[in-house]
Amino acid sequence: MPKAAMRQADQSVNGLFAALGVDAGSLPRTRPLYRRIVALVEDGIARGRMAAGFQLPPERDLAAALAISRATVVSAYRELEARGLVRGYVGRGTFVSARPDAASAPFAWRGKMAASVLQFTDTTVRDLVRAAGDPSVVSLAAGVPALDCFPAAPFHRAVNHVLATQAASAWCHGPTEGMPRFRDALAHRFGGDAEHILVLAGAQQGLDLLARCLIDRGDAVVVDRPGYLGAIQTFRNAGARLVGWDVAAADLDELEELLLRYRPKLIYTNPTNQNPTGSTMPVRTRRELLELAARYRVPIVEDDTYRELGITGPPPPPSLFTLDEGHEVVIRINSFSKMLAPGLRLGWISAVRPIVDQLALIKQVVDPHTQNLSQLVVCDLVENGTLDAHLATLRAEHRRRRDAMVHALRQHIPAAQLHYSVPDGGMYLWCRLPPAISARAVQERARRESVMVLTGEPFYVDQGGDHQLRICYTAQPAPRGAQAARTLARCIAAAAHAPADAPATMRVV
Repeated sequence: MPKAAMRQADQSVNGLFAALGVDAGSLPRTRPLYRRIVALVEDGIARGRMAAGFQLPPERDLAAALAISRATVVSAYRELEARGLVRGYVGRGTFVSARPDAASAPFAWRGKMAASVLQFTDTTVRDLVRAAGDPSVVSLAAGVPALDCFPAAPFHRAVNHVLATQAASAWCHGPTEGMPRFRDALAHRFGGDAEHILVLAGAQQGLDLLARCLIDRGDAVVVDRPGYLGAIQTFRNAGARLVGWDVAAADLDELEELLLRYRPKLIYTNPTNQNPTGSTMPVRTRRELLELAARYRVPIVEDDTYRELGITGPPPPPSLFTLDEGHEVVIRINSFSKMLAPGLRLGWISAVRPIVDQLALIKQVVDPHTQNLSQLVVCDLVENGTLDAHLATLRAEHRRRRDAMVHALRQHIPAAQLHYSVPDGGMYLWCRLPPAISARAVQERARRESVMVLTGEPFYVDQGGDHQLRICYTAQPAPRGAQAARTLARCIAAAAHAPADAPATMRVV
C-alpha cells in the first residue's frame, strides 16, 4: 500500500478509536468479536461521540488494525446497518446515519429512512394547520376563510340529497380524473373544458403532482418572491433550484433575464390577490408574461385560489389560463379551501389533455380518486347557486374583518413600527417592521401569549423576510382579531426595546 494511503487508513482507524475512547490493544476479545465492535460503535453513537455523517474506517483497514478477519468487520457493519445506525454507500464508505432511538431501541428507524426524505425538515405547514385547529390559540398564521359563514344548512341538505339520489355513486370507486358531473360543473362555473380538469384532494396535492410530473432534480423553477410557502417547499423537495422573481415589481425585463440565465422548467405565480402580498397583476402584465412564456417555451403554473376573494375595487383581470389563447402554456390550479373550507380537501387542475392524463397516472398510485361524496355535495352547491351566494356573504365578512384588523393595528401600533398596504382582496396583511425589530422576536413573544403569526422568511427562496410578518385577517371574527392586534402591538413594542442581540428561540410556527 502506498505511504499516503497507509497514513489515510491510520487516520481513519485512529479517528474511530479516539471517538470510542479505546485503542486497538484494549479491545476485549470476547466472542463473537463482531458483537463487541457493534456494542462499542453503538455506544459511541448514543453518547454523541460520533455524530451523523461520521465516516467509519474501511472494513479492510479496521480489520488490519484489530488483527482480525475482514469478515468479522463486515458482519459488524452489516449488523449496525440493519439496526439503522449506519449506512453504507458503494464507492464512498460507511457513515453514521442516526443515534439509537430511545423509543424503539435498539432499532433506529431514522437510519432506515431513505436519504431522499431526510431533507423534509421544515414543519411550517404542519405547525400552521395544527395551530389553526387549536381552540386555545388565536391563529393569524394559517390562511383560513371566515368559517362561521360556511353554508352549513345548504351543505347538510346537499349531503342528504346526494345520499338519497346518488348513494351508489357516492360509495363506490370513481374516476381518478374526478366525477364527470363535478368536472362539468367546474368547467361551467370557472371556465375551461371538463375533459381538461383533474379533481384533487386540495391544491397542495396538485402542486405535488405537478412537481413529480414536470421537475427533474436540478431543474430551475421561477417562483414569486415573496411567494406561497407550500409551493416553495414542494418544488424544493423535488430537487428544483428555485429562482425568485420580484412579484411586486413584476418587471418583465427582469423575468426575461432570469429565463435566459437559468432556462427554467416552469414559472409558478399567484397573480390574483397574491399570497402573501395581496397584490394583483395588471392585465397588460399578464399578456406580456404569456408572450414571454410562449416565446421561451416555459410553462406557467397559475395558482388561482384567491380569485374569488376580492372584496373592494374592480373585478380582477381574467386569469392567465383564460388569456392563454393558442399558446396552451398555462396550467391553472384552484381549490375550495379558501372559498368554502380547508377541511373539504377539494381542488382541481385545469390543463391540456396530455398533462391531465399524465397527472392522473401519477395520482392513481397514491390516491386512486378523490372522495366521491365531497365532489357530489360541492357539485350540488355549485349548480344550485349556493356557492355564489356564499361567496357574496364571505366577501362582506372578510371586508369587515380586514377593516377591524387594520383599525386596531393603526390604533395601537405607531406607523413607524409596522408598515403595510391595505389589500383589495385575499386574506393577508403583508407587514414590514423596521430594521431594529426582528420578526422572529415578535413571533416568539406573540406565541407566548397564544397568538400565532408567520414571519416572512418561509415566503422567500433566498434571504429575506427577517423583518416581515404575514397576518391572516380573515381567520378570526372582528372582535377576536382586534384583540389579537392589541397583543401584537405589545409584542412589537417589547421587541423594539429588547437588546438587539437577544436571540429568538423559534424560527417559524
